[in-house]
Amino acid sequence: MIKKALVTGSASGIGRAIALDLAVKGFDVAFHYNHSAEAANQASQQAATHGIKSIALQADVTKPEQAQSLVENAAEKLGGLSVVVNNVGNYLEKPTSEISVEEWHQMLDSNLNATFYVTQATIPYFKAAGWGRIVNLAFASAQHTIAGEVETAYRIAKTGIIIYTKSLAKELILDNITANVVSPGVAENSVGLEETIPILPAKRPATVQDISNAVCFFISPEADYITGQVMEVAGGWRL
Repeated sequence: MIKKALVTGSASGIGRAIALDLAVKGFDVAFHYNHSAEAANQASQQAATHGIKSIALQADVTKPEQAQSLVENAAEKLGGLSVVVNNVGNYLEKPTSEISVEEWHQMLDSNLNATFYVTQATIPYFKAAGWGRIVNLAFASAQHTIAGEVETAYRIAKTGIIIYTKSLAKELILDNITANVVSPGVAENSVGLEETIPILPAKRPATVQDISNAVCFFISPEADYITGQVMEVAGGWRL
């Protein structure tokens, strides 16, 4: 097993926490960013203090050619790839009838399509390594296909990620590659926390560490036989 990971959207927030946790666990890590070069480089330098190889790479993963180049560069600089965590994804809260064509495409591109582009590019490297872990991020209750009045495009994109991930799980299990989903609920870096916290059963948002713990479990040896699963990190929200 080679320990080489790419985490998209890892300059800050949840992605950064995941990438740093993987560095602590001995993984060489590629931090990905689109615009936040300084933050990504700082995170990469912090990861390197754990004695692993760490790099920061720029790409707009909503564009398939840039997603492909990102994966190729990460594999070249790290000496292979065995883990991908797809954390990139914009959020939109807007009445369904008012969503513009541009906003619709942006939600699908930044969430579903970016996940597809990056993951498809990593699979040949995982097969070459003889081991791979795919962890994609959705959001709490996405697997239940419940309609929302102001999150329609986002919900569709995240539900699509779950279906895509489950399909990969069935296809790739004999290649020793698992594919799973972590679905956060309200997190400490979410907007509108003051209004949301009172309705959360846990009475607090998820920390980025809570979410990273779930991702790292799916990557760990203890999860070798677990694939195609959705783990909600939501403190009982939307059950």
